[in-house]
Amino acid sequence: MGARARQERDLRIMAEENHDDSRRTPTSSPPNTPTVMNADDPTYLVHAEVCKGSKPGNERVRIVLPSRQAFRRLDAGRLEATEAVQEPRTPAERFLFTLKRTVIGAPIATAQAEQERLTKFKALAVLSSDAISSVAYATEAILLVLAAAGSGNLRYTIFISMAIVALLFIVALSYRQTIPAYPNGGGSYIVAKDNLGTVPGLIAAASLMVDYVLTVAVSVSSGVAALATLFNLQSISLIVLINVVLIIVITMVNLRGVRESGSIFAIPTYIFIFSALLLILVGIIKAFVIGHQPLIGAFPYIKASEPLTLFLILKAFASGCSAMTGTEAISNGVPAFKKPEPRNAAMTLTWMAVILGTLFIGIGLLGLTYGVEANAASNPTVIGQIAHTVFNGPLLFMYPVFQFATLIILVLAANTSYSDFPRLSSLLARDHFLPHQFAFRGDRLAFTTGIIFLAILSNILVIAFKGNTTDLISLYAVGVFISFTLSQSGMVRHWWRLRSAHPGWLRSMLINGLGAVTTLMVAVTIASTKFLSGAWIVVALIPIMVLTFLAIHHHYMKVEHERTTEIPYSPQQIQQRLIVPIATCNEAAKQAVTYARSLTSQVVAVHISNQPERANTLRTAWNQWQEHFAARDQTQLEIIEPGHEPLLKTLLAYIDTTKLHHPAETITVVLPEAGEPSLIGRILHNPTMFRLKIALFLRPEIVVTNLSYHTQAPNLPTHQAHITNRFIVPIAGFDRAAIQSLAYARSFSHRVIAAHVAIDPQDAEHVHTQWNHLREHITMDEESQLVVIDSPFRALSRPLLAYIDAINELHPEDTLTVILPEFVVEHWWEFPLHNQTAFHLKTALLARPGIVVTDIPQHLRKRGMQQ
Repeated sequence: MGARARQERDLRIMAEENHDDSRRTPTSSPPNTPTVMNADDPTYLVHAEVCKGSKPGNERVRIVLPSRQAFRRLDAGRLEATEAVQEPRTPAERFLFTLKRTVIGAPIATAQAEQERLTKFKALAVLSSDAISSVAYATEAILLVLAAAGSGNLRYTIFISMAIVALLFIVALSYRQTIPAYPNGGGSYIVAKDNLGTVPGLIAAASLMVDYVLTVAVSVSSGVAALATLFNLQSISLIVLINVVLIIVITMVNLRGVRESGSIFAIPTYIFIFSALLLILVGIIKAFVIGHQPLIGAFPYIKASEPLTLFLILKAFASGCSAMTGTEAISNGVPAFKKPEPRNAAMTLTWMAVILGTLFIGIGLLGLTYGVEANAASNPTVIGQIAHTVFNGPLLFMYPVFQFATLIILVLAANTSYSDFPRLSSLLARDHFLPHQFAFRGDRLAFTTGIIFLAILSNILVIAFKGNTTDLISLYAVGVFISFTLSQSGMVRHWWRLRSAHPGWLRSMLINGLGAVTTLMVAVTIASTKFLSGAWIVVALIPIMVLTFLAIHHHYMKVEHERTTEIPYSPQQIQQRLIVPIATCNEAAKQAVTYARSLTSQVVAVHISNQPERANTLRTAWNQWQEHFAARDQTQLEIIEPGHEPLLKTLLAYIDTTKLHHPAETITVVLPEAGEPSLIGRILHNPTMFRLKIALFLRPEIVVTNLSYHTQAPNLPTHQAHITNRFIVPIAGFDRAAIQSLAYARSFSHRVIAAHVAIDPQDAEHVHTQWNHLREHITMDEESQLVVIDSPFRALSRPLLAYIDAINELHPEDTLTVILPEFVVEHWWEFPLHNQTAFHLKTALLARPGIVVTDIPQHLRKRGMQQ
């Protein structure tokens, strides 16, 4: 038996049981009149009818289901959206849907998140590729700086490399303390914010975000340099183009999800590791076993341009520290590991440090013994020259293999940033320091907004610096060591707090303290020695970013506490007055007035005209229409002459005056308009109506109802007494805006549903808790019904639209009104900070026949209104 057949059977049994109960109560229903029976729970998406036959006792139960099975009922008040919700409706949507499926694949449900986690094998490739690949340019960066002191001083490269490796193991050991302490992800932002405060946490976050963007730019440009070395490419424009294309490719791969990107990236990463180890092994054998070369080879003569000073050595050390970038990625990405997460993450971190240290010392040693010269253009690269020297004879085929492996891992090294930048952005968005869009996962469980934003910034940087790795490295590593220092300082504070509860607190605190002191010295060294070379940009950018984070957070808190509208919180306190602007007495105007009268008797129709003949014609048609109603059901028509003022301005002045004379009443303006399938079509069809909507939307005390007249759709009944109203209020949570919107709907009808889309189980439980708390403070007359729709694919608008469509289809005799509390930004630049779900819903609903849309604008409280 199929799912639909089982559902029909269960619903038929339910309807028959309900019918058996109803037969015990005598009714006066005439024969052949269907008795519509619906459960109180609005998650029963079924229309059950008991149809009576011509003979006594001849009855049947008719079950009406929605045409599209878009939901599964989980429990009372709980639905789950199925994959049918994702199906496109229009040809344009179908095209985009097919394109999206082709590029990034089918959506992944939230319940499958556990399956998307990484094994240690894949995690080493995804989260360590940045650090491991840095050996391709870190040694070259040291040689370039020391070359200023002449070729005779290049021997100090090996000592600087050893100091960097020692620093690497100190940092790795420090982060091994962080992983078990923060099993949900111990990134610098979280550790610093929890232990040092908000501002230090934001400084760490800003430092890391700058470093992640630079990681993509440096890694990709360095990989393209390896390609240029292999094919002797000299065209800068071609090199920049290849950089941009590769960033786009890696972006598309990451949009397909963490596990899939890990599968794609694992093999190239391990090919590079093994080929680099082979390069070191063969190079050492050729140099010291076969060739008996000295440790310091004969470098081409380079004339010294400045003396060897401590400052120059520190500058070379700072440049070589670019090998340290990406070390934090594993600690930050602990939740991406399979269970047990802390243990797997710690083991992966250890292997990363061992591999990186081995490759870095080995390549530095080969560079010295073979006397490889570095050039500022990185063409050819140092590591490419080493490979060309080592891989010859029988191993000649390994040279192009190694160069391509270097290209691939350097490009894929950017994946560390694509893993951590979106995750860090989501944490900042969760804490209201970035736009909330960064907190949402896309179809493939990846943080899509963060991935795309990172790609845009990286491409801008590559284009601005023309893909020159040497220039980009000048900006590099400053931010990462600032974040290292703040993270390790936070861990010192963490262990001090746990000194009475954690037996090994002193050892752990000393390890993190050593890491904090060491990385602080390195951060100061890098910032001072590379300041004039470009590090000043990062030093200046970090405080600007922190101020931006704080400004965004201030805006969100202001919106949370000062958003208001004039609607009371209790339905009994709401006094309604509806205004219906009309141009002619056509069907759209008649439907708007009839709908308004079905809500309240306090309705007035308004016509603004400076043409007496047209006004007289309208009045005559109006009187002829109103003659069909009893006196108590007739609606007043007011015709106003604008004088020398524009028509729109006169109408707005009338609405404002009405509100001024009736301050205790809620003014709703019902706008009749022709139904158009698109927003552009509605604007072009009646631009005056569009300008009126904008003007009313900016008035905090006015509610706007949009009633579209569709010639192909069933019309409203001709009398207001025959209209049955049903309301749906989409809510994000039970804040003041939601409570006011529910009260507004409840003042008209008892058929009110609060609909919430939950993108995870915690979200659903939180809303149910809020709902139960709210019910303790309201009366039965004020209560509505709650429907929580679980969205396994994390969509917000589509499940709501599908639920609205289902209710509208199952109750075609009712007039369905959707009430949208919509926030109004104060400034244009605040618009991207909000998801604007209400705007997208309104645009989609206005194109649907038979659905009325009411907009309740939420404005920020004016200064004079603050307590």
